[in-house]
Amino acid sequence: MGSEVFDVPELRKDEALDQLAERINVAQFVAYAPTPDGPEQTFCRLRGHRPNEPFSSLRSAAEELLRNSPDRAVNVRSYLPQDPRSKPFRYGLDRLDDIVEVAAGALDDGFYVILNETVDVNDGGVSGVVEGGIVEFAPDDTPRCVEKPGTASLPLDWGRQLLETVYGFAPGFAIEAGERLEFSVHPKPRGWRSTQTLGWEVEEVGDHSLTPRLSWPNRFSRLIGDKAYGLMMAHLAGAPVPLTSVFARRLRDRAFSFGRETGGRDVWVRTCPLEPVPGRYATRHGWIEPFALLDAEDPDPQDWSDPDLHLSGLRHLLSSAVVQTGVPAAWSGAYYVDSSGRGVAEGVAGSGDAFMLGRQAPQELPNAIHGEIERLAGRLAEVFGPVRFEWVHDGESLWLVQLHRGSTVSQGDVIVPGTASQWLRFDVDDGLSALRNKLETLPPDTGLDVVGRVGLTSHIADVLRRAGVPSRLA
Repeated sequence: MGSEVFDVPELRKDEALDQLAERINVAQFVAYAPTPDGPEQTFCRLRGHRPNEPFSSLRSAAEELLRNSPDRAVNVRSYLPQDPRSKPFRYGLDRLDDIVEVAAGALDDGFYVILNETVDVNDGGVSGVVEGGIVEFAPDDTPRCVEKPGTASLPLDWGRQLLETVYGFAPGFAIEAGERLEFSVHPKPRGWRSTQTLGWEVEEVGDHSLTPRLSWPNRFSRLIGDKAYGLMMAHLAGAPVPLTSVFARRLRDRAFSFGRETGGRDVWVRTCPLEPVPGRYATRHGWIEPFALLDAEDPDPQDWSDPDLHLSGLRHLLSSAVVQTGVPAAWSGAYYVDSSGRGVAEGVAGSGDAFMLGRQAPQELPNAIHGEIERLAGRLAEVFGPVRFEWVHDGESLWLVQLHRGSTVSQGDVIVPGTASQWLRFDVDDGLSALRNKLETLPPDTGLDVVGRVGLTSHIADVLRRAGVPSRLA
């Protein structure tokens, strides 16, 4: 059915929902209009029934809707045609008598009523909007999430690929040029067509193009883990990412994979926090069951405040673990953009573990490898702006094994610029744990002289930048 049916401003919510159901899966619903003779059924879509099949009574329709609902709960929405914004709304009613009482009361008061199955927004899926060639979405919310901070924002083709990779099916975005679609995607089938994509509303907004905000951390990156999201962005941008499988806590029934085979025979298992915490959590060379590693490293939820929504609650700080095919390392290291805008590539021959932990000084990179790193950084910067990434070179090809956005405050021997009334020494040989302990007890107005030939791309430098403590290489 063409988009012209949505150009009529007088279209009631139940009429629009009926026409939307011809194009896309919708949540199961039954709608009623108030009349002098009592409630009159207008439209319905219930699984196992014909479109708009009439029921003998409001109660029988509500009973069937409740029975068909996967969550065994029903919402009751009421509105006036001349003012279609929601009026009294009741969410998640799970007793038939309550559903009938609320719906009948609203109808008696002259409201039109739509009863629909309750769809759990906290099931690990996402809700969002497609418009102008982009898609924006977030977990644990309705499509109105796009009015809040922290939504993922991607070109439409990237969004389709990402959601298909994560959830295992192509989302059903039945949309035409000039339309705006509110949708939700779910790990398990929903709605009257029993698919995993639901449409909630389509409206004509005019043919135009929007520019996505390719930024993270965001609410979706925290669902699958910051490292996993960064690698997915690199993969979508065409960077050479080793074959990566993601085991996310909240998508426990389904691992998902992306990237390319490297020819390596080993694997790395890396923990993925909600947001970057350099060097704190384990990375294992060799197989370990991912959820066992998550339970060992992060067994109990902790107090955590969402920086976008400013809501506090108990959360596991590790969202996922990734299993990454190993790259036979001829050289390894990291790249960042300093405070002057200059790209800096550092690394060492062989595996870069000791270098990233500050236990090994950077070495002079071969010119050919340095050139490959600069070219990859340039391609990524065209898409994301300044980036930081970790890399491995196998002697023939360059591989990207972590990606983050943004430049740093470091330049030259200065890790974090700033003045201090006193400067204390920290020896990089003491390690990351000692550095974190020192930062927790550091007196005010104190800087650190970092002793040792540590790279500015190492986790030591990253921890200092995140702490914001004035620090310099001694």
